[in-house]
Amino acid sequence: MYAEFFKLTGLPFQLTPDSRFFFESSVHSKAMAHLTYGLNQGEGFIVITGDVGAGKTTLVEHLCSSLDPHRYTIARISTTQTSADDTLRLVAAGFGIKTEGVEKANLLQRLEATLVTAYRSGRRSLLVVDEAQNLTVPALEELRMLSNFVVGNVPPLQSFLLGQPQFRPVMALPELEQLRQRVLASYHLGPLSAEETQAYIEHRLKRVGWMDDPHFADDVFAAVYDATGGVPRKINTLCSRILLFAFLEEMHAVDRDMTVQVAEELKSELGAGAGGDATVRPAPVPMNSPLDVGLRLSRIEERIDKHDHAIKRALAIAANYIQGNVA
Repeated sequence: MYAEFFKLTGLPFQLTPDSRFFFESSVHSKAMAHLTYGLNQGEGFIVITGDVGAGKTTLVEHLCSSLDPHRYTIARISTTQTSADDTLRLVAAGFGIKTEGVEKANLLQRLEATLVTAYRSGRRSLLVVDEAQNLTVPALEELRMLSNFVVGNVPPLQSFLLGQPQFRPVMALPELEQLRQRVLASYHLGPLSAEETQAYIEHRLKRVGWMDDPHFADDVFAAVYDATGGVPRKINTLCSRILLFAFLEEMHAVDRDMTVQVAEELKSELGAGAGGDATVRPAPVPMNSPLDVGLRLSRIEERIDKHDHAIKRALAIAANYIQGNVA
């Protein structure tokens, strides 16, 4: 929507993790050092925890994007609310092994053979498990057992476990003592500082050709930090809405008042700070469902009522949006 208006080459604040936008803050730099150290050890587990939206996945994707694809095979798991056996099948599928109708013993043999073959051909195998806090103890034990595979004295598989803070007490359970002994590096990813929040915003904008359009007033960055606490995903959500607001208003400057207004609107839409019984919440609206599209268009229409000069532009956007979802 707003990319063309501000002459940007892309969307700077997408929520989908993208290694191209990796920002090396102080905490991300330390986390990367732990990842690199663990990777160089070539065995065991590397654990990265952090709050929702802290950038764990983007961090590991940045690391993976820097690896030689001829020397590494990488499997990823993001669905973790599964049984131990299903977790094993997801691992096998991630390495290209057919799992349908295959018994567990045979599946383990196929997985070991695949990992050993890759190692002997000069390729290391990496397993990245996202949302690790949802894994059951049996599932974690299943992953630990995979670290028992060896070629000579060298394990062909190394695993990265990415989870929210509640994953740490899970790892502290007595039943996982053997897994803990195989953790080579562990780091908790905290939020950005106020100064880093400004650098982060400017970094992402410059990645898509930003030439100070729109112009951000100096006090905007502090307002963004106050509203988001320095959490990257929250920053992305707020800044994306700020650019959309500026586009609809045909404005080429962002000030603190605009930032606070958009932050309050976003907070209200998400139900934060609303009065009444906090336990009574409307059912979530599925992304890109007809209701979701309708809600988004209704918000655009509200702005149209206030600003007649934006009618033609907003209607064109709405038509293109609907056509894109139907197609």
